[in-house]
Amino acid sequence: MEPDDLTLLGPWQRALRAQFPIIADHPDLAYLDSAATSQKPHAVLAAVQEYLVTRNANAGRGTYPWANETTAAVERTRARVKEFLGDPAPDRSAVHFVSGTSEGLRAVALDWLVPQLADGDEILVPYADHRANLVPWLEAQRSVARAGIDVRVRGLPYQESSGDYDHRALADMVGPRTRFVAATHVHHVLGGDMRVDRLRRVVGDGVPICLDAAQSVGHLPLSVADLDVDFVVFSGHKALALPGTGAVWARQARGPAFRPGGWSGTPNTVGLVSLGAALDWLTAADVGRIERWTVALAARLTDGLRRLPQYEVLGCQLSLAADGTAARRRGIVSFRHRDIPPQDLGFILYTHGCMVRADSLCRAGADETDGAVRVSLHVHNTPEEIDTLLTALRALD
Repeated sequence: MEPDDLTLLGPWQRALRAQFPIIADHPDLAYLDSAATSQKPHAVLAAVQEYLVTRNANAGRGTYPWANETTAAVERTRARVKEFLGDPAPDRSAVHFVSGTSEGLRAVALDWLVPQLADGDEILVPYADHRANLVPWLEAQRSVARAGIDVRVRGLPYQESSGDYDHRALADMVGPRTRFVAATHVHHVLGGDMRVDRLRRVVGDGVPICLDAAQSVGHLPLSVADLDVDFVVFSGHKALALPGTGAVWARQARGPAFRPGGWSGTPNTVGLVSLGAALDWLTAADVGRIERWTVALAARLTDGLRRLPQYEVLGCQLSLAADGTAARRRGIVSFRHRDIPPQDLGFILYTHGCMVRADSLCRAGADETDGAVRVSLHVHNTPEEIDTLLTALRALD
């Protein structure tokens, strides 16, 4: 039998885990909520400290050395985002910094999409993904409606068996008035890769696609050359950087150039320094290996859960077995106990040292009755933490 990724990558993972101070300082706790926000490696924290004590200034305004160095740091992070995303034409594309994915998607919706919509147009959006990737498009529809423009918003169809988009059903929905598609790269509840590479083949070459990459940037390799999308929006705090920063990458090939409206004001300079450092750390660590590690941990968890009849794992049921052949969850596993409410289960798990998310998970259309426990993983998590979690769950089965 060939060794699995948890065995092959063990020494590499242990070296990286040691670089997270908050993890090393709390060996009795398992942080299993990286989809909500990520912990920060020492290199990111050191970069922030070094910037604040040596050259903290505003960007793009002063001409003295500290200001010039801050401006250069912001521009370096802008270039670093393009490089990290595998931008095939960085001279033509643009990166605009925002506070996070929610603000970025709203900027695309209101500043870029709204001026282009005409009466009778249709846009396709994900009604069962994160609320942040639905609300802005509905807001865009209401905005043009006030000007007497009727735009139809249609929901991307899903495949119940696999949990990703139903590309065959989508082909029947696309028509000459389809103007825009909003999609998600990795589902924040189901953990599945939504196979957005197939969207382009269905909608054709002329329809812009906007990608919510909040759960993929920093967790797995993402190539905008391979995906052929027009916008990639993500949050820095879910990619090992500080809260309050994110980015909109715009291809600038379909439709007008993307320029956020309004006065931009002072950028979050320290946040952008942290983002540049985080992307450097992720590159050195190897995001492909990070994906292999978290996918293997998620498979260990789903394989254990499928043996516990009191638990329902959300998403594709064909991928639960560790030795199955169906597409694996990308480091996110959500489940319910058939009798214990998710919030109560979350409290119980914390008494065993496991910190998880337990609520409606910000899913569009969900309410308290749709709650679940979500385990979301990163490179600092271990097989032993998964086993501790399963032991606690088994005691409640």
